[in-house]
Amino acid sequence: MKVIFAEDVSQYREDITAILNRFKSDGTLIGNGNRNVIKFFDLNGFTLNFKSFKQHNIINRHVYKFYRKSKARRSFEYAQMLISKSFHTPKPVAYVENHDFIGLTSSYYISEQLKDSFPLSDVLGDHSFPDREKILKQYVALIFSLHNEGIEFIDNSPGNFLIKKENGGYEIYLVDLNRMNFYEHIEKDKRLKNFARLTNDQETIRIIASEYALLSGISPEYCLNTILHAINRMIVKRKIKKVLKLYKRIIKI
Repeated sequence: MKVIFAEDVSQYREDITAILNRFKSDGTLIGNGNRNVIKFFDLNGFTLNFKSFKQHNIINRHVYKFYRKSKARRSFEYAQMLISKSFHTPKPVAYVENHDFIGLTSSYYISEQLKDSFPLSDVLGDHSFPDREKILKQYVALIFSLHNEGIEFIDNSPGNFLIKKENGGYEIYLVDLNRMNFYEHIEKDKRLKNFARLTNDQETIRIIASEYALLSGISPEYCLNTILHAINRMIVKRKIKKVLKLYKRIIKI
């Protein structure tokens, strides 16, 4: 087992190893656990979040051992990078990889559990949510800052942003960090297409497009039309994917 800790928490090695040994039978599950399994555990007065990534097929197991960094390692390193650039994400604690002679067998990303927070999806789904427009504009400012740093947060979807009231305002924390692209400069269409996964609610899209236009100097109409086009393409892709999935099931029958 390979365990890499953040510098200031290596004293918890034995505790974390003990939690890993009882991970399947203990802890509090977050979500349904259909894909990745996320649980939190109490440890000496603070709470740790353990994310166990879905096991790969035999080819990807080999790839993630010899050619690509594991999702757990990327999550850990990206969290450290984001914090170094003054972005918010739950504090990274460690990542764990288990291997056999073929490749990666399992991996975990461990971070501090963010308490008293709510996901951006709560804001998007409730038009009467307190400070809704303020939070949306702050979210857009966050994405704009990421883009200016050359960071494309691929999983830019509502569940991957946790919002916490702090110091009379709000802070937005990024989670599910393993998929990012990095560029010296991100051109405007790629920036705007980055919103495709967020929502198809017209009012919300208009707020986002207007705020991004204000921050970037791109025309509001161009922002709105490009985002809408990206969302429509995403919807079509998802429909095609569902049809192909159904077709494969029918063939098997």
